[in-house]
Amino acid sequence: MAPRTITVAGEPGLTRITLARPDQGNGIDDVVIGELHAALDAAERDTERPVVVLCGRDGVFSDGMNFAAAADNDASDGGAAFFDLLRRFTTVPRVVVAQVDGKVAGGGVGLVAAADLVHATERSTFALPEALWGLLPCCVLPFLVRRIGFQKAYAATLSTQAVSAREAHRVHLVDELTERPEVALRQLVFRLTRLDPAVVGDAKRYFGGFSGIDDGAKARAVGEFSRLMSSPAVRGRISAFVHHGRYPWER
Repeated sequence: MAPRTITVAGEPGLTRITLARPDQGNGIDDVVIGELHAALDAAERDTERPVVVLCGRDGVFSDGMNFAAAADNDASDGGAAFFDLLRRFTTVPRVVVAQVDGKVAGGGVGLVAAADLVHATERSTFALPEALWGLLPCCVLPFLVRRIGFQKAYAATLSTQAVSAREAHRVHLVDELTERPEVALRQLVFRLTRLDPAVVGDAKRYFGGFSGIDDGAKARAVGEFSRLMSSPAVRGRISAFVHHGRYPWER
């Protein structure tokens, strides 16, 4: 069955996965997570393409959680599936490149932080707005702290402010700031296709020992996410936004 929320295309040296619902902010839900896993399954079987590129469309990478799905369903147990997807980015024996050209928020920041390499254009922005809803970016934070450090991740969580691509590059959330993302990507693919295919998997296993992202981190992240998403106040804010367009700070 063809995917409904993403498109997948094979190109020389790489598999390109495009989040394909920009009109819905490329929101992340169980369907998106399942389709991304299926795309990674196929990429693992394809020995000719060592790179997986994840990108958005029309100026949107991902706004994070699909609030419409969360409002109509019990999303309190969805953290485990999302955490597992992020952790898979860090273990799959392919180089995962997030190619960002536009808005990134919430769980979208998690997709970026879990990627091996991040290329972004100047118009890109990055934000963690979860605290405005009474939530925390529980599953994002282990991967974000790994990338940018404790204090920067902590400040981003509390401030909820969007940061520019230049600032994201300064704190190492973005690896390469470029107005020619396809040129940067092709240069990278040129080098990576010259590696022994086993090297990527070996590197991820070895570096994974330094990350601190283990089953304990998953249990803490998922447990806290479940607790917060079960709160009537949080669910009320999400429902009010989805059904009435009312933001949490509006009375």
